[in-house]
Amino acid sequence: DRRRVHGIIEKTGIGKRMLKSLSKSLFRQALAAAPRKGFHASRRYHAEIEIFIDGRSFKCDNGLTIFQACHEAGVVIPRFCYHERLSVAGNCRMCLVEVERAPKPVAACAAQVAPGMRINTASEKTRIARGGVMEFLLANHPLDCPICDQGGECDLQDISQVYGYRQGRYMEYKRSVEDKNFGPLIATIMTRCIHCTRCVRFAEEVAGYPELGTTGRGKATEIGTYIEKMITSELSGNLVDVCPVGALTNAPYAFTSRPWELKSVESIDLMDSLGSAMQIDFRGAEIMRILPRVHEEINEEWISDKGRHAFDGLKKQRLTVPLRRNPDGGFSELTWQEALVEVGRKMAEFSGPDMGAIIGEFADVEGIVALRDLFHRFDCENFEIRSNAPKLNADLRAGYLLNSRIAGIDEADVLLLVGVNPRIDAPVFNARILKATRRNNLKVAVIGSPADLTYDYLHLGSTTRTLLEIAEGRHPFCGRLANAKLPMVIVGARALEREDGSAILNAVKTIATNTPIISPSNGWNGFNILHSEGSRVGALDVGISSVRLSERRPKFVFILGADNIRNQDIPEDAFVVYLGHHGDEGAYYADIILPAAAYTEKSVTYVNTEGRVQQGRLAVPAPGQARTDWEVIRALSEECGQALPYDTIEEIRYRIAELAPHLLKYDYIEPTVFGELAARPQQGKSELLLTPLTDNIDNYYMTDAISRSSVVMAKCSTAFNHVKGTNFREKTFG
Repeated sequence: DRRRVHGIIEKTGIGKRMLKSLSKSLFRQALAAAPRKGFHASRRYHAEIEIFIDGRSFKCDNGLTIFQACHEAGVVIPRFCYHERLSVAGNCRMCLVEVERAPKPVAACAAQVAPGMRINTASEKTRIARGGVMEFLLANHPLDCPICDQGGECDLQDISQVYGYRQGRYMEYKRSVEDKNFGPLIATIMTRCIHCTRCVRFAEEVAGYPELGTTGRGKATEIGTYIEKMITSELSGNLVDVCPVGALTNAPYAFTSRPWELKSVESIDLMDSLGSAMQIDFRGAEIMRILPRVHEEINEEWISDKGRHAFDGLKKQRLTVPLRRNPDGGFSELTWQEALVEVGRKMAEFSGPDMGAIIGEFADVEGIVALRDLFHRFDCENFEIRSNAPKLNADLRAGYLLNSRIAGIDEADVLLLVGVNPRIDAPVFNARILKATRRNNLKVAVIGSPADLTYDYLHLGSTTRTLLEIAEGRHPFCGRLANAKLPMVIVGARALEREDGSAILNAVKTIATNTPIISPSNGWNGFNILHSEGSRVGALDVGISSVRLSERRPKFVFILGADNIRNQDIPEDAFVVYLGHHGDEGAYYADIILPAAAYTEKSVTYVNTEGRVQQGRLAVPAPGQARTDWEVIRALSEECGQALPYDTIEEIRYRIAELAPHLLKYDYIEPTVFGELAARPQQGKSELLLTPLTDNIDNYYMTDAISRSSVVMAKCSTAFNHVKGTNFREKTFG
């Protein structure tokens, strides 16, 4: 029977091949009874064993490979194909080590340690084996290091210096491989490829794009897509990072600089609400490239294509001097003194409900607090006049955060997505969901437009009617949520921008209340909101609600870097001041334009969607006469006769600490309280419209002022949108 077969499998460890002799029915029962491997957020500790590395004794877990054990012991082993976040391939054989009693050198990345194992990483046998592997790798590798963009960062260069021979023995012609067209972000020189298959494994396991693979055998082996196509993943730029040689390089960065010419600053990415850790490399006053940094709790070591490549938009259409709109519709330049005096004079004419503000997607906490304090001097609380702002209240932090945290997806067993497409809104977070579906058997369900999320999911419906049925307990999926141990629900902030956004939020709160989504006994809060703007949580943390407080049309509007504005939200007779860094949609409505610094040009504070306080750092100076937001608002308060009580960045941060002390704890998430109270449905909210939850983003590569000004993003939009987006496909009529 099934128990007996299951016992045989556990005791003897026999595999599928030996079980072929059993009947098919018995074999199926044995597989059904076999336990599934689960992924645990905390490390599973194995029994410690003693091994010997280069004659020294070390203790390690018996579940480690030789490579991992040597890494823990501080012994460096060269490798090309091995990557900590990818599956083991064992292709390159560069990690060969000598193991006592083994007939030949062993690949350290694929061999597991054993009690008493004696490993020699520096023996003559090991050196000769690695030298032979290196000789084979260089046999067909082109000698173009002086013109290779990987120069100075190439693993093949570094390792060949140690293990390469002074003279090669192969005098035959080197092979040549045709380059592939992977799109405008990746430049390919496939003759340099050493077939480590890192790119293949990344595309399939992390990006969810299983189109890359190997074709041919032996010398004819090539990496490609078989049928030529571009790589349309939003994480494709990471292929350049995982490539150990110069086969895949950064196309926009090609032939612009060398690594030793660059200086680096650690900062964060604001192209989505995750705040991915990144490194800004610059030369002089120009940003040359952006690379990801390792942050296990946010982005691991990946970054989205928009966060990596959209920075060239910071060099185009920038505002560099104050401007005033003329009667003929043109603009004339002003000095800072003239501009501030005119704005101050206009502000003095209004107060209270006659004033309004819009906070943009790149606004920092310091600028938001300065604007808040200035408007409070005029007895104004109206900081959101847009009709399509997400309907969120600032009373309880648990009501507007990603409470489970980004890394919490690794622990969940059921996930419900409501009106959100994480592949577009947060590509790095979508990669974490993909990893959880494969390692933790996470089950995903979607209410909204069906889309290619790179993983399998259950599409429950496209309209809010399905959401209402689940909230009322009439949908079959309610049983799945009720039986889950750690369920999660994620609602997109763009879904809350609808007219019935409050009702959608109320329905999600009802689901969270009626299911184990919020479980204090397990210390679990699965009620989550995935924001679409990097500034939204910071504004909510200092008490600025995103709910429109008054229907009265303001006569004075202050736009703090906002560019996604509806025409009907700006009254035609209003005096509009725009403080921002690009001449985009926000500047179109302005009577006075004040130039501001972008996020790479100032050291300020941001808060990501999970409530983690982060610090952006200055990499390059702002162009022209542009200044930091809070400095401009502080100077403006002088002209209004309402001087704000801070003059330095330290002083304004003391003011921030008075409003929200946790905003000075960088890289820290303040624990939320009253999670059950924050998820309690509120009475008297609007009713659901029972209409489809549609995707609000047609063009991922152009969603803000910076990406709309980017030449690289324009190329991506042209190359990819007709393939990815249904609204861009050519329509045929017959």
